[in-house]
Amino acid sequence: MEENKPLYELEFIVRDYELDLQGIVNNSCYQQYLEHARHEFLYSRNVNFAKLHEEGKDLVVIRAELDYKSPLKSRDKFKVTINTARDGNLKIVFEQNIYRLPDMKVVVKARITGVCLFNGRPSKPEDVMDVSLLGLTP
Repeated sequence: MEENKPLYELEFIVRDYELDLQGIVNNSCYQQYLEHARHEFLYSRNVNFAKLHEEGKDLVVIRAELDYKSPLKSRDKFKVTINTARDGNLKIVFEQNIYRLPDMKVVVKARITGVCLFNGRPSKPEDVMDVSLLGLTP
């Protein structure tokens, strides 16, 4: 999952309550960072989850693959980057990386796969939203 210029990136700082007994970020927090970055990416593209849901349209994660490369510690600054791709007719893939700042050390490499549902049934993403907003083609 090589990354060129990302479609989107978001900076964070590690908070003390995200640490485990070893003094490093708990593994579950990385999924929260990734999810928050995906949501902010979608909002930045005028994709509104609440509005979609009211229309019977939902975007759901069906698979999360994370490779942990190095830990983050208290007060570390980092960024999450996002690129998107299609996987077949139904799946959208979010290729996400987490980098420690300022040295850009790779912390996590992730591949998050999602599908679009319309009234609870899997649907082509372009039937649910304007996929060009995500950097994808129909």
